Amino acid sequence: MVDVLAQLSGPLVAASDSPGRISMRGGGSAANTACWLAATGSDALFVGCVGDDLPGREAAEALRATGVRTMLKVDPARATGTVVVLVDPAGERTMVPDPGANCALTPMDLPRAEFQPGRHLHLSGYTILNPDTRAAGMAALDLAHRRGMTTSVDVASAGPLAAVGPERFLDWIGNPFMLIANRDEAAVLTGIDDDPVAATRALTELCDQVVVKLGADGVVRHDALFDRTIRVPAEQLGPGELVDTTGAGDAFAAGYLAAWMRDADPEEALAAGCRLAARVIRKVGGRP
Repeated sequence: MVDVLAQLSGPLVAASDSPGRISMRGGGSAANTACWLAATGSDALFVGCVGDDLPGREAAEALRATGVRTMLKVDPARATGTVVVLVDPAGERTMVPDPGANCALTPMDLPRAEFQPGRHLHLSGYTILNPDTRAAGMAALDLAHRRGMTTSVDVASAGPLAAVGPERFLDWIGNPFMLIANRDEAAVLTGIDDDPVAATRALTELCDQVVVKLGADGVVRHDALFDRTIRVPAEQLGPGELVDTTGAGDAFAAGYLAAWMRDADPEEALAAGCRLAARVIRKVGGRP
């Protein structure tokens, strides 16, 4: 995906002009996470699709420049996916996505030789939420499970999740080892909107480990095997340090997964995720 970032100078004025600054940057939830994983020194392979166009070639080069290995299918019929990101003066973002060539991903595009015991598959929930790529996402989870890999699913977005229905989403992803969600997504999945800790615990009926991101309130994790809940605070920001929240969850996932795969203590792994999230929101864009 290519992010077209529009940083608004003030409130969005409907049916008129809203001054701001516009820039184009690499984006996409899974691609962002891959870049941050590479930044931690992890071996990251990104599988996806681009269009046969300049944005697609630039997106591929940007991934490789950060150290990410890529397996990219080129779709000659559709343009590279693009998302318009509106960032308000408080740093909160609203996204208008056009997946474009992303929709070309099929189960046949999975690099089966890369699915090996001891490796980890991280899947963006957008792959499951998009009906065109759902089969590929489900096939990836199934293949990873059969090959003895651990898996994580980032729920991705509360709006599309509510549109398809939480029961259907949970049925599609099966039983991944780990589920990563934010507060709103966890509320949609469980119907518990006033107690994120309770929502986190409820979701471990479906998978071994659940991590729920709480923004400025930090993060909570529940481990079903040990019946243990851990909460870690967010890294504190100084006045004016919050610039753009785009990619914060993607960076958190990378920091957490990189530490977890190195057998870090749970608190240390969660704190590592929070540190990367704090890095990304101090600047414009979702990449290192």
